[in-house]
Amino acid sequence: MYFRRLKDLREDHDLKQSEIAEFLGIQQTVYSRYERGFQNLPLEHLIKLSERYNVSTDYILGLTDNPKQL
Repeated sequence: MYFRRLKDLREDHDLKQSEIAEFLGIQQTVYSRYERGFQNLPLEHLIKLSERYNVSTDYILGLTDNPKQL
């Protein structure tokens, strides 16, 4: 369940939902739905968040617990 990872990563970097939403070019309410699992995360946002947090997409998706695994 990637939405828990999204919230954890954001909080670990001391960021607000509005800051990440601005980074992605979306409204804060849309990003909030990603974190709560009410809306699917588009591939382009997954990639941007992976680059922003310097973790693998597999880590965000919960496929691995190793953030740097390629």
